[in-house]
Amino acid sequence: MTKVLYEKDGRIARITLNRPQVMNAIDDEVPHLLEQAVARADADDSVHVMVLSGAGDAFCAGYDLAYYAEGNGTGQVTQEMPWDPIRDYRFMWKNTQAFMSLWRAMKPVVAKVHGFAVAGGSDIALCCDFVVMADTAQIGYMPTRVWGCPTTAMWVYRLGPERAKRMLFTGDKITGREAAEMGLILKSVPEADLDAEVEALAQRMAGVPINQLAMQKLVINQAIEAQGLMNTQRLATIFDGITRHSPEGLNFKARAEAVGWKQAVAERDAGTWDWTANGPIPGANRDG
Repeated sequence: MTKVLYEKDGRIARITLNRPQVMNAIDDEVPHLLEQAVARADADDSVHVMVLSGAGDAFCAGYDLAYYAEGNGTGQVTQEMPWDPIRDYRFMWKNTQAFMSLWRAMKPVVAKVHGFAVAGGSDIALCCDFVVMADTAQIGYMPTRVWGCPTTAMWVYRLGPERAKRMLFTGDKITGREAAEMGLILKSVPEADLDAEVEALAQRMAGVPINQLAMQKLVINQAIEAQGLMNTQRLATIFDGITRHSPEGLNFKARAEAVGWKQAVAERDAGTWDWTANGPIPGANRDG
């Protein structure tokens, strides 16, 4: 099954993350297939706008933890100690730059988010020019509690420092409605209206010449890049590797292997597990 689908519909390229059986979770191939689809749309002179969505019940539930946490994927995400930070950096930097193909594309990209855009899935969504969410969809980066640092660093550029800290110090998920109120995304609408809302925005931009769209996007993105986006992303990517090879990160990996990633994630997100001591927090609310 093709993990990223591509379809051209008039002046709109429709790119779909297509691993619905795992809520479009990211494996080794997805970032690079996404980058290829974006490059295909960007090179097509008849395409003016891209719409990125997810098949099935979610936009993207982040990295596939059955693959990377319960198992070890290609062995690059958690290495035997002592670990090689440059090996880790090269692996994650490639993924980060694949997600950033959405940002670098000359043409506007609209992320249509239903269900979840969490962890690495939020990285993908926030690299797009616009995010339109269903009111009840959820977005967040829960691995900031342990085992992750968002490598694209888009949270701070979209929210500013205080609200970015509010999200990344807690690892909370928020609804589309809350994300719109916070200024993280462009708009939130009832799920029944999501397709029509995104279609109206895409069609409106599709009537603009490609060169006009490209010039406006380059100017606006340059203002963000001049603030040091590349430097921030490099630091975040290095820190992401450190989080997975810190004592707490290794304990999370061991816990996921022992009890399964779903239970390990539930304990992480509820705050009931002490990752330093690798045991339950005494008196913690088991219901979160």
